[in-house]
Amino acid sequence: MDHITENRIEITDIIPSLPSMGGYVLFAGIVRNINEGKMVTHLEYEAYSEMANQMIHSIIMDSKNKWDLQYANCIHRLGSLNVGEIAVIVSTGSVHREEAYLANRYIIDRVKHEVPIWKKEYFTDGSSEWSKGCVHDTNHE
Repeated sequence: MDHITENRIEITDIIPSLPSMGGYVLFAGIVRNINEGKMVTHLEYEAYSEMANQMIHSIIMDSKNKWDLQYANCIHRLGSLNVGEIAVIVSTGSVHREEAYLANRYIIDRVKHEVPIWKKEYFTDGSSEWSKGCVHDTNHE
């Protein structure tokens, strides 16, 4: 399965039909129009695609080893994204909701902290800068 794409991410028909799945959690990271007080026009994401895909797969497998998941997936977009577009989705499903919630947070936190995907922000004043990254929150592991 590919976890890295340059295609637009749409949330349609993505909930798997699994009879034992009682809880399904979907997180969508959406391009917003402001960051640290500066108005954003668009973002660009770059990655070592093959390595990023393998690392996301490994993170998903780790989550399946930590929780009793019926389903787990993460897709991260690359290229130029406009405000309002989906940059990343993480979806998890389990018999009960708690595992799905915990695993979902675990996956997005690890992807943002560990996977070689870089974000460049473009601002209305004509400037741009590479994102400083995120702080890894170990309280959710």
